[in-house]
Amino acid sequence: MNAHRGSAVLSSATFKVQPSATGLTDNHRLRLFSGSANIQLSQEVARYVGMDLGPMIRKRFADGELYVQIQESIRGCDVYLIQPCCQPVNDHLMELLIMVDACRRASARQVTAVIPYYGYARADRKTAGRESITAKLVANLITEAGANRVLAMDLHSAQIQGYFDIPFDHVYGSPVLLDYLASKELPDLVVVSPDVGGVARARAFAKKLNDAPLAIIDKRRHAHNVAEVLNIIGDVKGKTAVLVDDMIDTGGTIAEGARLLREEGARQVYACATHAVFSPPAMERLSSGLFEEVIVTNTIPIPENNRFPQLVVLSVANILGETIWRIHEDTSVSSMFR
Repeated sequence: MNAHRGSAVLSSATFKVQPSATGLTDNHRLRLFSGSANIQLSQEVARYVGMDLGPMIRKRFADGELYVQIQESIRGCDVYLIQPCCQPVNDHLMELLIMVDACRRASARQVTAVIPYYGYARADRKTAGRESITAKLVANLITEAGANRVLAMDLHSAQIQGYFDIPFDHVYGSPVLLDYLASKELPDLVVVSPDVGGVARARAFAKKLNDAPLAIIDKRRHAHNVAEVLNIIGDVKGKTAVLVDDMIDTGGTIAEGARLLREEGARQVYACATHAVFSPPAMERLSSGLFEEVIVTNTIPIPENNRFPQLVVLSVANILGETIWRIHEDTSVSSMFR
């Protein structure tokens, strides 16, 4: 495996897929377009599908307003718009909505919003009075803009799928993470959930790693982006601990978890997450020497100033590309992950 650290990204996912039974031939109606959020990932997806990204003009007016124009006919076509809602979240979300509206008004047969990272996913419920459920609001905006279907990866909360009244395909980045970890043949492995809410994710991860044992970090959160780690449930002494989460934002939770694992005798600590949000001061926390490696995917582009020697970035382009083909050909998506 060509695993690279720091600034490098794997050119293609190691996730193995099989061509659909009908063959990858009916592409005269298929069109792929990319927003500005992660053009490199979109190009990798297009290469997997065997197409070029469609031509599109994107610009910003002097007052900050966004402009999008599709530069080819898409009348009667199945259009897939690839745009993670990462930083700056509001700009990228608005750009996605404008792209959807432009495609709908251009008489596309079906518009699918491909959202590798779903912004506002953590605002999925009310935890106090007078709060917005912003994840639901985003779902309403995408639907009202004219999307016919949504494809997203590793939602922070699976219930977000229920916020949509249109078809929703939810796929996972775990196959590329698991394949990479399996290739390292780490000894005495224990999978660690950074909190109680992530136990189901960590348990599924551990099962795929030859039923590795599971440990859980018990924590209390007193404010947004602030967590206090209390103790570990499970045996980690002398083991190689793999912390598994859906995203790493400021890195506070996972860094405190790694520090506690070290104190409890873990021999090595790895961190795995699909989405590398990496808000400050994540880089300082993750590169502090607590981790052997921090393994993430390229759902979100990582700028040069957020890269560090322990970082390993894996590509999920093959998973997204195969999913797009299966949606286009009306074949099973869930069978990819069995």
